Amino acid sequence: MPTSVQRRHLTKQQFVYETLRDAILRCEFQPGERLNIGVLAKRLGVSIVPIREAPRLLESEGFILNVAHVGATIAPVSRQSILEIYTILEGLESVSTRAAVQLGRPEQFTELEAVIVGMDEALAHGHADEWIDLNSRFHLAIGRIAAMPLLEQMLQRVLAEWARVSRHLFKDVVLDRANAAQAEHRKLVTRMQAGDVTGAERTVRKH
Repeated sequence: MPTSVQRRHLTKQQFVYETLRDAILRCEFQPGERLNIGVLAKRLGVSIVPIREAPRLLESEGFILNVAHVGATIAPVSRQSILEIYTILEGLESVSTRAAVQLGRPEQFTELEAVIVGMDEALAHGHADEWIDLNSRFHLAIGRIAAMPLLEQMLQRVLAEWARVSRHLFKDVVLDRANAAQAEHRKLVTRMQAGDVTGAERTVRKH
């Protein structure tokens, strides 16, 4: 996990929250794993107080569960939760893509193409973690083009959970799937640039 030196500009509570959240999303803590407050405090070099507050915030986001007689535990990944993630993503991305086609400017589509190039480089070097991060960045960029702040917030939350699931269950097969995904990304941007609302929405649903 990042050190306090790297995030010294944050308050202790913000530092603990962001560090712990990032570690959960990167599966440094596995689903179902119990959080040891004392060990975390020592590891991060802070008191128990900010450590106790961070799990409460992360529980409100669904990343942590408070299990009776056990304590703070990393939320599990289940078949139902995976289906939920992909169902919600399909709905959110259909809406964001449709709006982005109508509102997008040429330079914004060029930025999307630049992200795809970065994903190609990550893929060429076998960097699955980097590819997962850039994939989220690509889809969040479409959400920003759509100019719907609430939708963007929702998309960010679901994509974060998608990244956690990908790292936990699918990391070994992400790169196998990535080549097909890259082709779909390019097709999506091409249809967005052409103003093809129906085609872009159909592509993102398939994706």
